[in-house]
Amino acid sequence: MTTIAATGPAVRRSADRLLLAGSLAGPVFFASAVTQMLTRDGYDITRHPISQLANGGLGWIQITTFVLAGFGGIALAVGVRRTLTEGAGRRVLPIFVGIFGAGLVAAGVFVMDPEYGFPVGAADGPVGEMSWHSIAHSAAAAIAFTALAAAAIVLTVRQARRRAALPAVLNGLAALILLMPMSPSHMSIQIAVNGLVAFTWTTVVAVSLRRSSWSA
Repeated sequence: MTTIAATGPAVRRSADRLLLAGSLAGPVFFASAVTQMLTRDGYDITRHPISQLANGGLGWIQITTFVLAGFGGIALAVGVRRTLTEGAGRRVLPIFVGIFGAGLVAAGVFVMDPEYGFPVGAADGPVGEMSWHSIAHSAAAAIAFTALAAAAIVLTVRQARRRAALPAVLNGLAALILLMPMSPSHMSIQIAVNGLVAFTWTTVVAVSLRRSSWSA
């Protein structure tokens, strides 16, 4: 990646803080989600997507987690825009990352319907008809992950043009995983894997840009 070659200390510090926020979004999200998975009664990752943690009396924890991670994604987008100065995709990359962040915020605001026995007391099966907020949640999440896949494709092209084979392959693999159709029988597991891939990608990009910016 090509980064800022010469900037004032204040500009670099600002970009550095934004990238730091972006790098922390993933670890914060999964620390919260895994803690809830292990401690909330009735939750089963093989049956319940992470999004269902936003239901019940403690649902505000996952809602907050989504929103904070989303703002971290938006911070990363601004940091990318301030850091990348040239090369393929430098204009669209922060847009895609920003859409990802905004989609996570929306996914937190619009809560998924309770189903399959979670939270405790919910019907032990799928909902008969999805509520409007559950539809909005699903749409926001789909848009977010599709946008991040597009961002990974942009980086694939950038790295391929630089003849950086391994980063290009890894970015392409991340995009492929994020774009794979959902399996109805393993949806909750696939969603968790997609989240792990997405947040690993954002953390790696943020850390990489911070290092290259300060070494420029």
